[in-house]
Amino acid sequence: MSSAAARVTAYSMHIRAPAIVCATRQHGETAAIVRLLTADHGLVAGYVAGARGRQLRPVLIPGNLVDAELKSRSDSQLPFARVELVESRGPWLGEPLQAAAISWVTALAATALPERHPYPALYQALTALLDAICVAPSARGWATPLLSYEVLLMRELGFGVPVGRPENADWPAMLQTFDLLGRHLERYPLADRRGDVMAARSLLRDRLARIN
Repeated sequence: MSSAAARVTAYSMHIRAPAIVCATRQHGETAAIVRLLTADHGLVAGYVAGARGRQLRPVLIPGNLVDAELKSRSDSQLPFARVELVESRGPWLGEPLQAAAISWVTALAATALPERHPYPALYQALTALLDAICVAPSARGWATPLLSYEVLLMRELGFGVPVGRPENADWPAMLQTFDLLGRHLERYPLADRRGDVMAARSLLRDRLARIN
């Protein structure tokens, strides 16, 4: 048997791709289950050994861009994942508004999207949104892209909702649209699993409301 054939036999799934860390959940004493969004493979969960160690803990922050490699021996097995940091969102986690926004948009993807269904447009939108959250001088620079990301996610999942696009300068209208989209998210993609993830959105809403 050739070495190429042997590799195919050994692993039924082998993915190597840029990915956005969307969620991390502790598994055992030192490992974690990480949920990664990729452009071509969608949301993929993987087992990361040593995830709670000093080297990997800052890599697995939601919002980080990583180079991910996932392997499994069968389609039913949780893949083993190795990740290398490409771009960190860690410096912005000390900023309450940016931290709340990053937490919400990544949690939404991790909670609402089915696994291993590619959504390349959504991956690109989330990448651009995270960049905007981190580099814009204020939330007025990324509030509209955040609303657009939520609308796109619902449309990608088959929930077309009629939502107007408020002007950046009209902050009360922006907050009204934010509230309207929240009701749509609760009713449609998050109908059965809205608890903790909507709490993250409520925290973001409270912080956005403090902007004059």
